[in-house]
Order: sequence, then C-alpha cells, then structure tokens
Amino acid sequence: MDLVGACRAFVAVSGCGSFTVGAAAARIPQSVASRRVAALEKHFGVRLFNRTSRTVALTPFGREMLPSARRLVELAETMEHDAERARLRPFRLAVPAICAPRLQAGLVAEARRHGLNLDLYPADPGERAELARTLEVRAALVAVPPDEGVWRVPLGLASRADPGDATTIYLETLRAGRTERSTPRRRVWIQPEDDVPHVRDRVTRLRDAVGLQPAQVVVTASLVTATAEVLGSADVLLCSRGQADELGLHWRPVGEVALARGYDVAAGLRDDAQRVRALPVLEHCLGG
Repeated sequence: MDLVGACRAFVAVSGCGSFTVGAAAARIPQSVASRRVAALEKHFGVRLFNRTSRTVALTPFGREMLPSARRLVELAETMEHDAERARLRPFRLAVPAICAPRLQAGLVAEARRHGLNLDLYPADPGERAELARTLEVRAALVAVPPDEGVWRVPLGLASRADPGDATTIYLETLRAGRTERSTPRRRVWIQPEDDVPHVRDRVTRLRDAVGLQPAQVVVTASLVTATAEVLGSADVLLCSRGQADELGLHWRPVGEVALARGYDVAAGLRDDAQRVRALPVLEHCLGG
C-alpha cells in the first residue's frame, strides 16, 4: 500500500466532506481516492468514514488519525521539495579549458537527464588539480597518465597543410637538412592542456632522440597563440583529432611514439566521483 498516497486521499476527503470533491482537490480520480481510503481502512482494521449516499463524515477513529495523516503528508511534501532543491543545486565540475562550448553544453544537458545540475569550470590541468585539492569544486577532471585514467584521448600532430596519404607524422621529419638551415625550423607546439609530465616529457625526450633543436618544441601558455603560429607557418600542434577538427587543422598520429591524455575524476566524496564517471557523454566532451 502507498501509505503517503492513501493519507493524501484521506486528508483531502475529510477536508471536503466528499469523495468526489476531495479527489478533485487531490488531483486524482474519485475511484482512486475511494480505493486508497479503503486500503487505509483495511490496513488499520477500522473505518475512517461513515458513508451515506451524499456525504461522508469522520468516525471517532478517523478524527483521531487525521492529525497524524496530515503530518505525514506535510513531511512527504517537504521531503519532495528538499529533493527537488538537491537536484537543482549546482554541481561545480572543473573541466579542461579545451572542451568546446558545444560539447560542454551537451554534457550539461545530458547530466540534467541524470539528475545532475552541472556548473562547469574550465581550467588548465594544474588549476583543476588545485581546485579539487582545496575542495573549491565538488569534482574535477584531472590529468593522469593514460594507463591510470578512466578516459584515454590519443594525441597527434596537426598542421595547416594536408599531409596527403601519410598515415602518421614522424617527428624526425622536422629536422632541418643541410639545404634547409637558412629557413626557419618547424616547431611542435605544446598547449597548456598537455603541459603535464606524462605528455611533455615524452615529447622532449623524443625531440632529443631524433636530433631536433631544443627550440623546436615549444610549451605555450595559450592555445590561441599556438594555433595562430600553426596557421601561419609549417609548424604543428600537439592535440587530439577532435580538437584538430575544431580548429580546422589536418591531424595525424605521431609515428615514433603513442601519445595520449589520461583523465580521471578527483572529488571530496566518492559518490560525487562515481556520478561524474557514470556520465556517458563525458568521453566525447574530452575529445575521445
């Protein structure tokens, strides 16, 4: 038996003195109100109303039970109100600053369908980790080595020019030949999102291994600056395929080494972390 629903019907009928009017006040069919009151009477084993063909009146037992029924209904309504407020309370989530606005909007919309009212805070990896550590956000998507993360986003090199039939780009091809020493050396731009040891250090080690100059790998504080350099030269940008598409660049994986971003969720509460991990569109938002 739905005890709360039965008490709602009981309170409404007692206040109106009629099953028909009381059912209308409770916004339920008259037959439903009758069944619920009958179920409550069966549960207690005592009648709540004396019924005639035109009116209903509380029995002595009904008058004794009415205050408790009212309190139960009021408590249930308060609980429903509190639950709605909890669902609408913003859940602040720190996300990578590279997430496109369109993908962020899709993430927020999907989260609402899962009862989560996201308030997204775009930030670079270091700031996201600090926000999670200081509990200034309820959760953060933090950068981790790809083999330790929940999500893995492959990285490659993107250029203005179409590499044609090439399926990969080898970093060693950026090494200047003897006849090219008078021309500017092509550079690899590392954006803030990839300025983390498990990406940056692997690229710099590869740079040294294939004989590039130190200045040919540039860590920048601005994705806009890096993209502008790539659009105006033969330089390449380290990024994901989705990000390259967003920027209008041609993307290929790195030939010498498999590079990837890794992400996990850091949160003060385990339940908060699990709720974020369960969002099905999050991987798409990250570019995976």
